[in-house]
Amino acid sequence: MQFQQLTYFVAVAETRHFTRAAERVHVSQPSLSQQIKALENELGAELFSRARGNIALTDAGEALLPLARRILADADTARIEVQELAQLRRGRVRLGATPSLCTGLLPDVLRAFHDRHRGIQLLIEEGGSHDLVRELARGALDLALIVLPLPAASPALTTIELLQEDLVVVSSAAEAPPGSGSSVRIDDLRDAPLVMFRHGYDLRELTVAACRAEGFEPAFTVEGGEMDAVLGFVRAGLGVAVVPSMVAARARDLRVTPLARPGLRRTIALAHRSDVDPPRAARELQRVLLSIGTGQRGPV
Repeated sequence: MQFQQLTYFVAVAETRHFTRAAERVHVSQPSLSQQIKALENELGAELFSRARGNIALTDAGEALLPLARRILADADTARIEVQELAQLRRGRVRLGATPSLCTGLLPDVLRAFHDRHRGIQLLIEEGGSHDLVRELARGALDLALIVLPLPAASPALTTIELLQEDLVVVSSAAEAPPGSGSSVRIDDLRDAPLVMFRHGYDLRELTVAACRAEGFEPAFTVEGGEMDAVLGFVRAGLGVAVVPSMVAARARDLRVTPLARPGLRRTIALAHRSDVDPPRAARELQRVLLSIGTGQRGPV
């Protein structure tokens, strides 16, 4: 049974005339009749009564007609939906990102993408880079924004560097930052009360490693929070925190102080599985991310 045969059958059923049906579907009348006969042979029953030149549906034809219409309608719906997906009118993107990137980078990126493709559903998962890489590997995400370097190479992933971002020190508006200058040295954090992220945060590992490289263990007044919680604790005067510059730019009620040279920077990359091409909508979001990353990328 072929879609073409069902199309011809419905045309004859609705016009009750083989010649007019052939004109409707733009084929010759003998070709249409041949296909209808082939369909009847396939089904093992006559679909039309042709007595005295009048065309009428048999019981088998009456039973087939609503089913044929439904099959053809479903096929048309499938064609339209695939076309819409290909043209980015519908679809979804599953994007993973670290919490700091969800706060700092993603709002503007997703706004730009949504303005262009309002029919695309965006599913966002927050997590540390290690967790996001694992989710990519098992196929639960299409793309992920992660922090490099990863502790272990992952040959199953393709990573594209987007930008390098400076880290800064934030403190409450009522309190002076550590140190006495216009910038904060890592050593100035030796005696400073630090608000620290939970274990698994890339920022925690980077900050602690920088302090240890200066020969000291940082002291935490509060630890274990997510990004919003850390900013709230700093706002309440519980200590200072080292955060990405894009996050600090959105925290307008906090004092922001750069780190003294050479400072701390982190590398943001976009990752996807090497063995599977991202869906069309995900590739478009990747294009938007790459264009924004190019605009914000600083000197290496």
